[in-house]
Amino acid sequence: MKHIVLVSLAALAIAGCASEKKTATLKDHFQNDFLIGAAINVDHVNGLDPKADSIVSLHFNSIVAENCMKSEEIHPEEGVYKWDDADAFVNYGVERGMAVIGHTLVWHSQLAPWFPLDSAGNNVTPEVLKERLRDHITTIMTRYKGKIKGWDVVNEAILEDGSYRQSPFFEILGEEYIPLAFQYAHEADPDAELYINDYGMNNPGKRDAYVKLVNDMKAKGLRVDGIGMQGHMGMDYPDFDEFEKSIEAFASTGCGVMITEWDMSALPTISRSANISDSVIYNTQFNPYPDGLPEEVSAEWNTRMGRFLDLFKKHSDVITRVTAWGTQDGMSWKNDFPMKGRVEYPLLFDRDYNLKPFLSKELAQD
Repeated sequence: MKHIVLVSLAALAIAGCASEKKTATLKDHFQNDFLIGAAINVDHVNGLDPKADSIVSLHFNSIVAENCMKSEEIHPEEGVYKWDDADAFVNYGVERGMAVIGHTLVWHSQLAPWFPLDSAGNNVTPEVLKERLRDHITTIMTRYKGKIKGWDVVNEAILEDGSYRQSPFFEILGEEYIPLAFQYAHEADPDAELYINDYGMNNPGKRDAYVKLVNDMKAKGLRVDGIGMQGHMGMDYPDFDEFEKSIEAFASTGCGVMITEWDMSALPTISRSANISDSVIYNTQFNPYPDGLPEEVSAEWNTRMGRFLDLFKKHSDVITRVTAWGTQDGMSWKNDFPMKGRVEYPLLFDRDYNLKPFLSKELAQD
């Protein structure tokens, strides 16, 4: 009888240990490699997506604002700032002890229409634009001083061939607008990290231009802490070797390298010459999986994502953060793009808020 009791107690002890076993999380798994995060939207921070909140709070230690800090949202009119959504986003991250990333201070897209124009609809003078830039950057950064770890100061400034994008900022101020933005940002919050961010960073022309730009700014004494490589990917792009070359080239500047806006389309890449108005082609070629991803395609997608994750771990000595552009597939910007009705599968969690296989496999190592 004594033997049976001892066996039973041992079984209970083992069962108790099993029940108390800590859930494996992404933030714990990568704690010695890099921050792991996601872009979150206003519905999320306002408590309207509790399932998404549960996976973000469990798995991520960093968040970035999806839209609420962009110019047209936070500064829609001259002298008018709308803080509610941005405040909610920042408070959400601070309350959870997360690294909060501000996105973005200077960007040609989603720019408030008034920003570069005078009352007659013409471009303002360089002096006026400088003052507006300084006011915009200083006002926003000062409000969140001490709460935000780092800012995407300038976003998408250079084209694939290495030339400057012909944005209103460039048209009025030329190349000077980028170092000015970093100067204003550092003056507004000397403790905040400052980043430059762009897509297609695997392109050699863009890579070389950013290395030169960052080195030139640092030579002038300007603070630049990180270079963000937007990780918008597909099954046939970017080239793996070129992406790795860019990680190494950007690290050579002394900056941290961040994988930002990470997602990978599981659908066929749509070329610019494609006739997406043809409904037959649209249904058969461009939206082939409206009811779910076939097992073989899912396996291919997970293999490719896993390969890039291994690359990020390989370079974890210089990669400081990996951030997905959203939480679960249903909330991705890639749905309905570039045409309505397109169903995508690009994020780390599926529509049922389950972790994708390549990450489940990763966590199984713990």
